[in-house]
Amino acid sequence: MDKDRQQSKPQNAADRPKKGLSRRGFLRGAGLTTVGTVALQTGVLGSAMAEASLDEKSIGPDAVLIKLNVNGKLRSLAVEPRITLASALRDNLQLTGTKIVCDRGACSACTVWVDDKPINSCLTLAVEVVGKKITTIEGLGTEENLHPVQQAFIDHDASQCGFCTPGMIMTATHFLQNHPNPNLEDVKIALRGNLCRCGTQPNVFKATLAAAKKM
Repeated sequence: MDKDRQQSKPQNAADRPKKGLSRRGFLRGAGLTTVGTVALQTGVLGSAMAEASLDEKSIGPDAVLIKLNVNGKLRSLAVEPRITLASALRDNLQLTGTKIVCDRGACSACTVWVDDKPINSCLTLAVEVVGKKITTIEGLGTEENLHPVQQAFIDHDASQCGFCTPGMIMTATHFLQNHPNPNLEDVKIALRGNLCRCGTQPNVFKATLAAAKKM
């Protein structure tokens, strides 16, 4: 009887055979899987970076000498690779017509043209546009001979603080060059990416439509 009782006595938890996957085993397996994945990714990325380094020359972090074609003139300047085109235009070339407002590509106040296409210069590195044609607000007209869009903005009082105005003009001018006979809805859609905190959009639309008749 005593022998049977000893055989039927429940086993301690430590003595029971373990079934399935233990917590320690799971963590050990997960760790090995992560290491393997990282190793694989590192190998793939490392190989890709090695191939890229054969074709591209690394620059920085110190300032490097570059030449930019701005408003038809080749300008030399020394900039760190991290410097944006907006900062290079303002701080290095003293072309302060280009404004930096949000500095994150949300308002388009910093709009310039690169190879005749509008871009946000606060999101573009200066070293990225070497060899390309850059046009800023200073390249559209002069004080003695304003561009029709510039003149229309004055005639229709389309600016208040003026920070968004250069970007508005650059976007509107590019739009009119490609759409010479727009209606009001066309203009609203074209300028929807340019924000004005002063709320002068109605006059901006009027100025753009007026300029379309003179271009």
